[in-house]
Amino acid sequence: MRPLFTLNNRLSLCAQMVRKGVRIADIGTDHAYLPVWLVRAGFVPFALACDIKAEPLKAGELTIKKYHAEDMVQTRLCDGLDDVRADEVDDIIIAGMGGETIVHILSSTSWLKDTEKRLILQPMSKHELVIDYLYQNGFELKEHHCTVSEGKIYTAFSAQFTGNKKDFDELFTYTGLLNKDNEDHLRFLHSIINHLEKKSKANPHFGEIAKEIRERFSL
Repeated sequence: MRPLFTLNNRLSLCAQMVRKGVRIADIGTDHAYLPVWLVRAGFVPFALACDIKAEPLKAGELTIKKYHAEDMVQTRLCDGLDDVRADEVDDIIIAGMGGETIVHILSSTSWLKDTEKRLILQPMSKHELVIDYLYQNGFELKEHHCTVSEGKIYTAFSAQFTGNKKDFDELFTYTGLLNKDNEDHLRFLHSIINHLEKKSKANPHFGEIAKEIRERFSL
């Protein structure tokens, strides 16, 4: 059997938050690297590789065949989770897309409000919108991590529905569970501050948030 490939840091960040032994759906799977790696490495027994576009899904099918994962990974052409049933999967990975798109997918899928389901989310932009949506709708962050991949800093977090709407402020939507004692977390915090300070030229409110982050984390 062909030796298994190594995930890059960005995808590895998502993989480390998947619960061992569950069934997963990878939304926006592209080349299906993540689901194939998870099943072939023995972390999960079954995966759905989903994408809204046919061409990336064809590339994913080639990856599945190349690594002989046909019995464990199925592809599905669909918009978000529209054609995924609640009884098919336990952990749902949505990575590699903007925060607004992730919020749209989450808000369109009512069965995610289940305490047995786990979300692994990796927004490429506007992660604060995703965290805001989660806490407005009874979800809670379980883990929050960052990594550097190909010179870029990424963040990802897992979340689960609790039904309890906890109090949170705007600052939390930007910083989540980040810890400045972690080098990658610190780098991401600085990237948030830089982004907010640039936006403050058009709206001073963002500069106030950047200042609050500096103060809360003593940066």
